[in-house]
Amino acid sequence: MAENKILIEKAARIRLLISDVDGVMTDGSLWFTADLHSECKPFHCHDGVGFKMLEQAGIHVAVLSSRNSSAAIKRMVELNVPKAHILMGQKDKRVAYQKLKDYLHMTDEEIAYIGDDLPDLPIMKQVGFSIAVANAVPFVSQVADWQTKRLGGQGAVREACEFLLRAQNKLDSIQNIYLL
Repeated sequence: MAENKILIEKAARIRLLISDVDGVMTDGSLWFTADLHSECKPFHCHDGVGFKMLEQAGIHVAVLSSRNSSAAIKRMVELNVPKAHILMGQKDKRVAYQKLKDYLHMTDEEIAYIGDDLPDLPIMKQVGFSIAVANAVPFVSQVADWQTKRLGGQGAVREACEFLLRAQNKLDSIQNIYLL
């Protein structure tokens, strides 16, 4: 693997991946119905399988968003993400991050975060491994430890999941589960 040894070491310690939603798990578009009470969000199925792969490897997953989205909650429930790990409508992401970290008894070094925009920066600066999607705003890309090649909403989360699994020498064994 041609990746930087320090990045691999950081990724090898990860026990939890937290993902932003809009712009990371989706392309960032916000689709509302005419009454503005319902919304639609396109999620990439590869990202969902990436979450499942992490869970199979013993790595927790969570979502942390400043927006409240019933569509995102429904998708996370469908992926069997524990309710305590679905943190929506969080105006101060730092407070929600601290509560989740305490709940799981983890250190910053054991947590990765994937984001795309300025509200993600406080968490990205705190975690042990920060990830920006390919189309993140430039300042976020500069702060991130690593950046995906895929765009938000186009499999970037899956790419991050596979990077973490590869760093922990778990990718092949997880992929082999699907060959049975």
